[in-house]
Amino acid sequence: DEGPRDGDPIFLLHGEPTWSYLFRKMIPVLTAEGHRVIVPDMIGFGRSDKPASKGDYSYQFHIDTMLELVRRLDLQKATFFGQDWGGLVGLRVVSAEPERFARVVISNTGLPAATGFKAYAMETGFKFLAWWAKPVSLEELLEGGKFHYWVAYSYYGEDLDVGQLMGFMGDIQDPEVVSGYEAPYPDVRYKAGAQVFPYLIPTQLRENEKAWQDVYEKWDKPFLVAFTDSDPVTSGTDIAQQIAERVPGATQVTIKGVGHFVQEEVGPELAALINDFIAGRPVSGFSAASDR
Repeated sequence: DEGPRDGDPIFLLHGEPTWSYLFRKMIPVLTAEGHRVIVPDMIGFGRSDKPASKGDYSYQFHIDTMLELVRRLDLQKATFFGQDWGGLVGLRVVSAEPERFARVVISNTGLPAATGFKAYAMETGFKFLAWWAKPVSLEELLEGGKFHYWVAYSYYGEDLDVGQLMGFMGDIQDPEVVSGYEAPYPDVRYKAGAQVFPYLIPTQLRENEKAWQDVYEKWDKPFLVAFTDSDPVTSGTDIAQQIAERVPGATQVTIKGVGHFVQEEVGPELAALINDFIAGRPVSGFSAASDR
């Protein structure tokens, strides 16, 4: 919790397998504009408690804990930013109490949704594919397996190599930076939360669809979709466009030459983009090599 307490809050939410360390390059840029910046570690990550059983974690559990935090802080006129699982969790938090939020910014994330038999088939079928694929080695994953291979590796594997995963997803090689991401997880006993997250993606599809229909398809506040073009997860898909088309009046920009962890690769530039969006200034995409 940084910046002036009377500043309009920005709620930043990390994803898999990261923690609030991911936002260290963004926080000074955001607070310099007078914003209060709140960056929690979800349960199982960073400095938060880490239940050791995979069964302790669920999508709803993460939604509930983050929603309770928002309520206890009594956030008002807040800006939400989420990436990776931070988007999946945070978009549900915003949809639960949209009156607390003035705007939304998302990057390299989504809110997968379906109804009826399609939802059932997606949820059960995906988990079966992951089970059938086990065990999957990190080497197989790095060779370019399908997404259910990644789920099999993280959920059914004996361990989750956080450092190698960060390098694969975002070309993060600096030993000190890698050590920073690995620090909260000294051994596998601390990694249950990170191991479970990928397994939870195709879940609550009906509830997500309700969030779309009840809140986001009726959204009348600023909404920025700022995906990168080199994310191994979302590049080559139309996820960003689908979101922008489904939210009335949404703005879509592209950040070029950047991988999955946009906060790590171009954190100050992303923070400047968010500052501009909050201030109502024109926003546009940029590239990793450009100066904003």
